[in-house]
Amino acid sequence: MTAPLDTEKLLSYSIPQTQDDYDPRDVIIYALGVGAGLSAEIDETSLVFERDLQVLPTMALVLGTPGFWAMDPGNGLDWLSILHGEQRLKIHTPLEPAGTLIGTTRVTDLADKGPGKPALIRARKEVRTLSGVLVAETSELWFVQGAGGFGGERSLPAEPRSQIPYRDPDLAISLPTNLAQAATYRLSGDRNPLHIDPETAASVGFDRPILHGLGTMGIVGRALVHAACGGVASALREMNVRFTAPVYPGDTINTHIWQDGETLHFRAYRNGFEHCVIDNGFAKITLSGA
Repeated sequence: MTAPLDTEKLLSYSIPQTQDDYDPRDVIIYALGVGAGLSAEIDETSLVFERDLQVLPTMALVLGTPGFWAMDPGNGLDWLSILHGEQRLKIHTPLEPAGTLIGTTRVTDLADKGPGKPALIRARKEVRTLSGVLVAETSELWFVQGAGGFGGERSLPAEPRSQIPYRDPDLAISLPTNLAQAATYRLSGDRNPLHIDPETAASVGFDRPILHGLGTMGIVGRALVHAACGGVASALREMNVRFTAPVYPGDTINTHIWQDGETLHFRAYRNGFEHCVIDNGFAKITLSGA
């Protein structure tokens, strides 16, 4: 049984500030990691070719991050007990095809669901240029199974949550993954063995390695860009998701989108309607692409 969260150890742990120097090669590797080029029905040359190269806004999730920092024993977390529950992304300045960015990550909120129940951790990251210009903000919510009982507040501070409209979607798009999807995605920095090692996956109840949650988010981000933004990557400026089920490399992800001007609500499924993998999705776009 997982011990209650050691809040003193976690809150005293300094998540490494990370500087990333990236170039078009990194941009292309990230795009391939979230499935660019796999659909025969979509021209994604601009995501994988240096001429007029576009940067997917979800790449901000992997820039300025020390990777899966929960694996460092210094923070006291049992990383195998962590489930990624929610992720938020806000783009302030569209990413350039090359540059240097600095990411600062900190734990901001904890919640205690009680002994034997989950502990909740919210961490936020700011990504800035060397001159201090804010490029992106991210927020992630983790459930640490069985780590409740440390005496904290029962709930996290509330954040807005999208409600899917009660009508048929306005847009729908299906995007494939391949069997090497997680192996390719991990080249962008997340080396969590859950996504590559069958033994690790089996130890936490999966019959094979699953795709990174942020990999799934990147694929659905591509879906929003193509279905609602006319293929202009910089038009996607905000994206919030709640993860509800795993995706396995080789699955097809089907995204349904409800559009109200520059506001999108969305939900994603794997392999038809087998499982909802992202729910309560919310995005903001700028139709000018600026």
